[in-house]
Amino acid sequence: MYLSEDPKDLVQEYMDMTEANTLSAIERTMVGIYVAKETPGSNSSDVGVILEGVVVLRDLENVALATAVLFRFFYILNMKYPSKLHYTMEVIQKIIMELDAADLRKAQSLKTKVH
Repeated sequence: MYLSEDPKDLVQEYMDMTEANTLSAIERTMVGIYVAKETPGSNSSDVGVILEGVVVLRDLENVALATAVLFRFFYILNMKYPSKLHYTMEVIQKIIMELDAADLRKAQSLKTKVH
């Protein structure tokens, strides 16, 4: 993650939890991606997108796809990035996804260093 933002604020893993406990944790999440696993080393059994405490899309193939879908929701619903993930979301948007990257000189500098 970027600028000391916690990656758990974007992607949350739920392992070996009851459905009630998982739903309770999801309800406390404003925006994010969840990954449900049966055991720590297993493949994910479910990946989905959370908006305002509600699972809006589930059964996605992987976290990368869930991230792209989450960005679609931000654009379609004209939402602002959550303050605790603002810089991480901007880096993903402008450097990785190359959306609106022309207006951010710092992003171009960081992109050059990464490549």
